[in-house]
Parts: sequence; structure tokens; C-alpha cells
Amino acid sequence: MNTASAAWLEARWRYFLLAIVAIGSIALMLASPPIGQDPQYHEFADQRAFFGIPNFWDVVSNIPFLLVGIAGLKFCLRHDLRGGKSAWIVLFAGVALVSVGSSYYHWDPQDATLVWDRLPITITFMGLLVAVIAEHLSARLARVLLVPMLLLGLASVLYWRTFGDLRFYLWVQLIALLAIPLIIVLFRARYTRRWLLLAALGWHALAKVSELYDREFFALTGNLFSGHSFKHLLAAMACFTILWMVRTRKPL
Repeated sequence: MNTASAAWLEARWRYFLLAIVAIGSIALMLASPPIGQDPQYHEFADQRAFFGIPNFWDVVSNIPFLLVGIAGLKFCLRHDLRGGKSAWIVLFAGVALVSVGSSYYHWDPQDATLVWDRLPITITFMGLLVAVIAEHLSARLARVLLVPMLLLGLASVLYWRTFGDLRFYLWVQLIALLAIPLIIVLFRARYTRRWLLLAALGWHALAKVSELYDREFFALTGNLFSGHSFKHLLAAMACFTILWMVRTRKPL
């Protein structure tokens, strides 16, 4: 290998690694058998109604998403965030919409309403991924990717609803969760405090664990608060951590 080839490879190996992760995750999705929606998914532990609101705590525990989303939108619209501004606006709009969509779903849990829960989740994930791309790889690339990535996320939900297969929807979340920490590690940042992105992913992981142990958490708290309701608070904490990062970081 000559010097020019070695220099080119040295400059590009990070992009090759990202491409390998993306292609590998797609191959894993395609090689996996179809994943159907568990019919018992809608049977949450805490189904109590208060003040005429069914599944009260699963509904009202979505309020923090609305607060974080609105606060994030106000900040992004009033400040210059360089090339990632559009993606950050999309992310916080998605967070606010999660509050609406998830509340609507938990008011009457079924596949038809679950669509409106999952659509804003994909908006949030894709907005975050593109924002990270803008601030670590290329703002121009992020501008090109923003709309296609949003359409990809929305298509994953429609694919599940049409064909009953969750693989595409799960991949949309998986690629974001794999790519974001990899980009943070491999590429130079334009701002400080990016460790808070990793902290946000940690909150998200705790939220998934809480969701998995919905009934156990409900029993552990003496039937006061379920794991799924607590999942909403943990996920909102992940979103707040991202907002805190955006508000307090400094340019490098």
C-alpha cells in the first residue's frame, strides 16, 4: 500500500466502520424472522382510573415529555445551533408529540392507537441521530439526511401497522442507539459536554428495563406505581438530559 492510499484509509476508516455497523444491522434485521406485536403488550399492570381518566398514571406520566419538548423548542428557535438547528427542532418537536401520542394510546391501549405513540418516537430518534451527525460528521450531510431519515422512521411504523412486522421499527431505534455512541467515540465534537448524550442513552436503557418489569415494579411499590409509568419518567429524564446538554454546552 502506497503512502497516498494509507493516508486515504487513515482518513476514512471511521466512515467505513459506521457503514459496516449500518449494513450489519440491516442484514441482522433481514435475517431475523418477522416479529409480531405481542397481543398482551396492551395489558399494563396499572389500569386504575382517577378523575375519569383511564389508566391514569400511564397517561399523566407523559406530561414531562410535553414540558421538555416545549422548553427545547423555545431554546432551539431562539439560539444559533450551527448546522444542527433543524435536527434539534425536529427532536424536541418529537418529544412534545410523544406526550400527546403516548397519552392518546394509554387512554385506550390497542394497536390502532399505538401507531400514534410510535410515530413521534421515530421522529425523536431520527432527529437525535441527524443532530449528532451534523455536529460530528457534516452539517451538509445532516441537511441532506434529515427528511429521508424522518420518512424512514415514519415508514417503519406504517410497515408494522400494515404487515404486522416490527423488525423495521425496531431497526430504526437500533441503528440510532448503535450509531450515536459510535459517532461520539470516533469523531471530534463541535461542542463540550457530549458525555451527556451517553448519559441520556443510559436513562433510556433504564427506561427499557423499567418497561420490561412493569408488573414486578408495580408489586414492589405496593401497587402504587407501575414499571411502565416509571419508564415514561426515565425516558423523559433522558430527553431532559439532552436539553440540559444543548443549553449548557460551549463551542469548541
